[in-house]
Amino acid sequence: MIEIFYKKDGQMMVSQSETDFATIPYTDVVWIDLFVPSGEEKRAVEQFLGTVIQNRAQAEEIEISSRFYETEKAIFANTSFLTPGPDEYNEETVSFILTDNILTTLRECPLRSFTDLQRRILAFPKMYESGHVAFLSILEQRIDLDADMVELVSKEINQYNRKVSVGEDISEEFLIDINLLQENTMLIRENIIDKQRVISSILKSPKYPKEYHSRLNVLLKDISSLINHTDFGFERLEYLQNTVLGIINLDQNKIMKVFTLVSLMLMPPTLIASFFGMNVSFGWVGTSAWSWLIVLLLMGISTVAIFMVFKRRKMF
Repeated sequence: MIEIFYKKDGQMMVSQSETDFATIPYTDVVWIDLFVPSGEEKRAVEQFLGTVIQNRAQAEEIEISSRFYETEKAIFANTSFLTPGPDEYNEETVSFILTDNILTTLRECPLRSFTDLQRRILAFPKMYESGHVAFLSILEQRIDLDADMVELVSKEINQYNRKVSVGEDISEEFLIDINLLQENTMLIRENIIDKQRVISSILKSPKYPKEYHSRLNVLLKDISSLINHTDFGFERLEYLQNTVLGIINLDQNKIMKVFTLVSLMLMPPTLIASFFGMNVSFGWVGTSAWSWLIVLLLMGISTVAIFMVFKRRKMF
């Protein structure tokens, strides 16, 4: 699917056919959005711009030379956008190509940042005089969404922290949930750092207009603040994980302590029963009808004695 946003008579128009490139002036085009494009659409855009568009495999490479580079005619920037899922976040690579004043985007999934920009660019065409402004708007919207995800993670951390504080049942699933939250936090942080790297590279580019550098610098400050928040959130998760592990270890120690005390309390009675249960004549034992009661009484006295010793020493 292709959407071409171009200016005409002071209004912003949109076309969804690559054949319209023949009638649209090059200088009037502001943004070309390629959403899972066909081969014909991609080749038409390449011919219109006079440059080659990266494929998905090239855009997903992690080397900085592949994430951002320049040619004589264009600036290529690749970054990742996160989409929230039911349990975890999905990472999608988006390619930006800036040729003269035209922004071209290539993506494989629907994204809220692009949907919002499409709505705003048609409603307020005068605010988007070039593709550079559209590019900045997408980044600003995306960073706002990243901030929302950081805030959501922070709220989830607070919920888990309250569960530990009120003494709710701590189980293996609780630790798994904390571990999943740690992975999501790391993924958000990596995603934000990736945008920081791309924006820093654009600031160094002589091809990008200097009049937009102030907005890019504001974005960098916002990103630095988000990175600090994610670092703090990850530290809280580590502390929470250590606390939960400590609680689990204490519970296990209490169980082992009970088993140990029960074993120690039963050792004297077991010894007495074993002693008098030997196949040896003990004189008075066995001659009286009350012999078994005497042995049972000795076992009870030894058990109570051990119990009193443990209780006096506050061992349970």
